[in-house]
Amino acid sequence: MTVPDANATQPARPSTAYLDHLVHESEERRRATPPADVAPSLLPAAVADAVESAAEALEPDLREVVERLHGDPEPAFEEHRSAALLVDVLARHGVAAELGAHGVPTAFRAELRGRADDDGDGPTIAICAEYDALPVIGHACGHNVIAAAGVGAFLALREVMASSAAPSGRVVLLGTPAEEGHSGKEVLARAGAFDDVDAAIMVHPYGQDVAEQVWLGRRLLTWTFTGRPAHASAQPFMGRNALDAANLAYQGIGLLRQQLPPVDRVHATVVEGGTRPSIITERAVMRLYARSKYPDTLRDLSARLDDVARGAALMTGTDVEIAWDDGALPSLPVRTNAALTERWVAAQRRRGRDPLPPGVVSETLAASTDFGNVSFRLPGMHPLIQVSAPDVALHTAEFADAAGGPAAVPAALDGAVGLALTALEYLTDDALRTAVHDEFVAHGGPLDVPRYFE
Repeated sequence: MTVPDANATQPARPSTAYLDHLVHESEERRRATPPADVAPSLLPAAVADAVESAAEALEPDLREVVERLHGDPEPAFEEHRSAALLVDVLARHGVAAELGAHGVPTAFRAELRGRADDDGDGPTIAICAEYDALPVIGHACGHNVIAAAGVGAFLALREVMASSAAPSGRVVLLGTPAEEGHSGKEVLARAGAFDDVDAAIMVHPYGQDVAEQVWLGRRLLTWTFTGRPAHASAQPFMGRNALDAANLAYQGIGLLRQQLPPVDRVHATVVEGGTRPSIITERAVMRLYARSKYPDTLRDLSARLDDVARGAALMTGTDVEIAWDDGALPSLPVRTNAALTERWVAAQRRRGRDPLPPGVVSETLAASTDFGNVSFRLPGMHPLIQVSAPDVALHTAEFADAAGGPAAVPAALDGAVGLALTALEYLTDDALRTAVHDEFVAHGGPLDVPRYFE
């Protein structure tokens, strides 16, 4: 029988001082930063108004998506009911979508075609919709809001893309599962989902309206240490302890952190560490995330972690198997296209929002997303829209509440308007498209994402 310890203490409550300072400093920078100059839209006022009105008429549908997804969260690659709901909403508005697109059962794809140009091959822009949730904690990253905004933007464009005012080209709505803990967009990309797409856009809920924020690249890593078992009392000298190797590797990560760039992140856990105290541990398994701000710094961090694992194995006389991205593909940082993001800002100002420019929110408040892989293939935009207080972090119970709270549906609606108008401007404005693609080339052009870490 386990006897409760009367002297047991609770885990220490972390101080909020640093987070409070970050929020205060962001607010001070916001006040000191003048509103960005944003060029007026070249869309005819009647067309922009029609798109905005169409989005507003979709409010009941967006509410249904936000609330039903939030109440029935499904994790990565298991989003069957979520994807079916979104396809059903499209069908109610006369849009056929392909469920199971690109060989992924919970992905879907729908298209709107405008006027054909002389070559029958106008530009194509994709709107990405996420809808997977986190295990246990549900929609603590707000993908229910992302899905509603994406579907709303696509449907808001339906009438104008079918009218005489339609531009040439296409709008693709791509349902992208498995962002959490996986890289669903990379799976889709390798299956050709973005091969015929020229630019891609989406919006993510957050604690503030932000035009551009740092998103770190992320790789998953498994270290399996193998030693030799022995009786821990009678013959410990005949063993080689895999748990010792894991312990040294964990300490090695801690010592490495001092020499890492400020926003690099390494998180590790020991998921196997032996069977009995009386047996020298034969097998120990660690799982890690490695994150960095740039593709090349993520590649450098990867090499340094390899050295840590091999060094721990050498010191303990064990063997180590290093498995990068085992079961999940890597996510690159997001390369934000400023020309596209400017159009988002203009559209959000129509809705009474004023997204913060880069540098206002601290880059230490950085997570990761598989949209980064898209943004290094073609121009992309991944702004943030407010659904919670600024000090509420993604992947917390508090943010899950916010994603189903009173600000969620208005954010989905404003996001739908912003995505729709940005997409329409991209298709309509030749000068904007040129600026978008010139910027992409100036920043290095496309990467060979599948082979980057080879």
